[in-house]
Amino acid sequence: MSYILRTHHLSKRYGAREVIADVNMNVKAGDVYGFLGQNGAGKTTTLRMMMGLVRPSAGEIELFGATLQGNNNKAMERIGSIIEYPGFYHNLNAADNLEIHRRLMGMGNKECIDDVLSTVGLLDAKKQPVKNYSLGMKQRLGIARALLHHPELLILDEPTNGLDPGGMKEMRQLFLELASKRGISFLISSHQLSEIELLANKIGIIHQGKLLEEIDRETLQKKTRHYLQLKVTDERKAAFILEQKLGITDYVAAGSGVLRLYEHMGQPDQVTMLLANNGVGVREIMLSGDSLEDYYLKITGGERLD
Repeated sequence: MSYILRTHHLSKRYGAREVIADVNMNVKAGDVYGFLGQNGAGKTTTLRMMMGLVRPSAGEIELFGATLQGNNNKAMERIGSIIEYPGFYHNLNAADNLEIHRRLMGMGNKECIDDVLSTVGLLDAKKQPVKNYSLGMKQRLGIARALLHHPELLILDEPTNGLDPGGMKEMRQLFLELASKRGISFLISSHQLSEIELLANKIGIIHQGKLLEEIDRETLQKKTRHYLQLKVTDERKAAFILEQKLGITDYVAAGSGVLRLYEHMGQPDQVTMLLANNGVGVREIMLSGDSLEDYYLKITGGERLD
């Protein structure tokens, strides 16, 4: 499977401040790539460089096998994007907004407008003024505009930001449908772990301008381990007993009386009896597994997403 987007030692400086440092990203055809990081980690700057809106200080961007030169590369014709909030003429309806964009960009016939509005679920609302649209509808209209020229890759910057859970679910289902039925690849930046976990088959974690890791879903599942989770009356005493009596050293004290044991997972009765006999009550016990959040915290040194 070929790469459709790659960066090679991509960096960006503003004066003495380096905001992007030696980033090497690899997006293959068919990927739904989740670009995960805190607000301010460098996601938007990286995407703006990919779209030719910001000039890199160093490094290269490769699109569909060709090195990007400014924002005039023909490869741009194969990409749709929403970088930052999509703007519209709010007094005009959705169809008129898309028609203006179609003419400005010299795109095909007007039939493509109804096609993309139908795809994003806005065909019945195409004559409504955009000022009457909800945030979720405006985001879907932005996707419709990005789809007008039938792109092979969509680059989206925080597309579910500000949406309620229902709107986020609708957007997620739309992306997955576009990927499966139209073969569109995605590069989606987000600081929302749960959304990326549900969407992406590949994840890049950026932190303080550095791409710390690229990992596919299969490898992530292998790296996120199962554990025996205990909720105890005395976390510190429980940890001491488990170390001294059972020799357990591979564990995490998660706070609020919660311990996660990566050893002796098949011996919950022995663990609970040992703790009870030494004056530590076990309020809850369950077999669980690491999440993307756990992995993210491990990779970034414990810094949570905003």
